[in-house]
Amino acid sequence: MAIETGAAVSKQKIGELKVRLLTLKRSIFDLARKRERLEELERQTLAPGFWNDTDTAQVVQKELGQMQEVVDSWDSQWKELEDTELFLEMVVEEKDPELENEIAEKLVTFDGHLAQAELECMFNGEHDFSNAMVAIHAGAGGTEAQDWVGILMRMYLRWAETRGFKTSILDYLAGDEAGVKSVTIMFTGRYAYGYLRSELGIHRLVRISPFDASGRRHTSFASVMVMPELDDSINVEIDDKDLRIDTYRASGSGGQHVNKTDSAIRITHLPTGVVVQCQNERSQHRNKDTAMKMLAAQLYELEKQKNAERQEGLSGDKKGISWGSQIRSYVLQPYRMIKDHRSDYETGNVDAVLDGNLDPFIKAYLLLGK
Repeated sequence: MAIETGAAVSKQKIGELKVRLLTLKRSIFDLARKRERLEELERQTLAPGFWNDTDTAQVVQKELGQMQEVVDSWDSQWKELEDTELFLEMVVEEKDPELENEIAEKLVTFDGHLAQAELECMFNGEHDFSNAMVAIHAGAGGTEAQDWVGILMRMYLRWAETRGFKTSILDYLAGDEAGVKSVTIMFTGRYAYGYLRSELGIHRLVRISPFDASGRRHTSFASVMVMPELDDSINVEIDDKDLRIDTYRASGSGGQHVNKTDSAIRITHLPTGVVVQCQNERSQHRNKDTAMKMLAAQLYELEKQKNAERQEGLSGDKKGISWGSQIRSYVLQPYRMIKDHRSDYETGNVDAVLDGNLDPFIKAYLLLGK
């Protein structure tokens, strides 16, 4: 009897998951339109002289790869659900409790995959599919703020690990006594920028400081900047005469964070005051190339922000990234609560968030339509 009851529950769950998948296919996901676009791109690649214009060809190839990946992902999930449904029919016939438990586990896993697909359907920004560079800088709070940067760095690295993103530390400056003054991380994976753009702004921490012998409560700030990795289709004009380029010996915590070499590069864009630096490669040339990409991304984001200010009269977004106007508060004392001040989403499970469980905050932000 338990088998039949459990199988009925699993069958109902499969039905619910199918409805969610079909909703994605027919509305938000618009699979038919994506298949048409995929076919159109494939026809372009087969046209005579396609590679005569290398820049255009690379842009088409990149979009083709992205579209193929999205469609293949949906097809894979649909096949997985159909296979599970067939497996369920076999379980009902054989009345095997172990097989039924396996079905239940498959459905839990699939539910998680589907939740991720539903989240990705909210990405509609120009660069949401791109890789992302995240720069974290200590703000007010001295050693306490530098420790806070270290905590945020760990949080984002743990989040990336659960999502299967590759990460690399482009630049790392250790704190004077503890923690990190600043760090820049590259996140490589599908929709990396789409996910992480929700983190742009000031993050505020309230806790009893482990560096205060009196056990007083301290408030610390860290700024998080998120930039897409720009491809060759985006041209950011940078005049060499506007740059000051310095070389220095790489320093940091070593090990997984940075290689100690003499090839670190710091580039200052004189008109804007934007400073970028890279020290993760042994080659000075490669560090310079990466630093130039970082600079282009920052200048691109700066120009987008200026355009938004002109067109929208600078509403909440400017305030959200102004110093002292935090987008999210992490309160560890006198109570435990993390709250996003844009979406009003909050949770008391502080440890889980600091251990990388950021998706609920990301989803709540995306639902705002930003």
